[in-house]
Amino acid sequence: MSEVPFATSRRGLGPILAVASHHGHDVRSDAAPWMLLDDATRRREEDPGTGEWAALGDSSIVVHRSRFETDVNRPPELAVYRCPEDAWGLCVWSPQMPSEVFDESLRQYETFYDKLRSALDVLVAAHGTVIVLDLHTYNHRRTGPDSRGDDPYADPEINLGTGTMDRARWAHIVDRFVADLRDFKFRERHLDVRENVRFRGGHLPNWIHTEYPESVCALAIEVKKFFMDEWTGVRDDSQHADIMAAIGSTLPGLREELSNACASAHTRI
Repeated sequence: MSEVPFATSRRGLGPILAVASHHGHDVRSDAAPWMLLDDATRRREEDPGTGEWAALGDSSIVVHRSRFETDVNRPPELAVYRCPEDAWGLCVWSPQMPSEVFDESLRQYETFYDKLRSALDVLVAAHGTVIVLDLHTYNHRRTGPDSRGDDPYADPEINLGTGTMDRARWAHIVDRFVADLRDFKFRERHLDVRENVRFRGGHLPNWIHTEYPESVCALAIEVKKFFMDEWTGVRDDSQHADIMAAIGSTLPGLREELSNACASAHTRI
């Protein structure tokens, strides 16, 4: 049986790329014998369902392997969780794991970034400015399966991480995204959307903003797992779909901001 690919990509025509870097759960065959974690523990720290949300982008990249195999949202020296401090106190790998297994994980990491660079180069050449939706979910009941959840004030339903970007340069994109997402009618109410409360953005948006500071705005979107039981993995499919609709509602505004910025640049010329 062939292995699940590390990641799959879809190339479209528009300027919005969606990335689901923690969607995956599979572990490749040469690494699986050395993995100490069971499926449920791994899945609790993964972002299941974000790959479905990635369909919102004109283009998308979805990672199908577990972050516990290779985490592309960490810097390369931390991409494989070598000690419990890297992974919420969890012992991930057997101490006897061969070095070549570790090396293969890092090769896959490098291949992912090569493909991401290639995709962004094409999109920037076509559109000038590109938006990346960096899609994640996060746990909020870490004290146990019977917990009612952590402090809601400290855990927004959607946390937008903008700590890796030049916030002033991309203010029109960020502010429009937040305003439109807050305005969306989510089950007869409005979502709690806040910026940089729990997360400021990981390595992937930091890499993007370092490599493409003038042309790519990466929005690190962290959705609290209020739509699922993070301990059992059981999700409310209806709420999951409604969250997708909420994020999708921001796309017309993002395209409008890109169009306005492009028109403004031509006017200055």
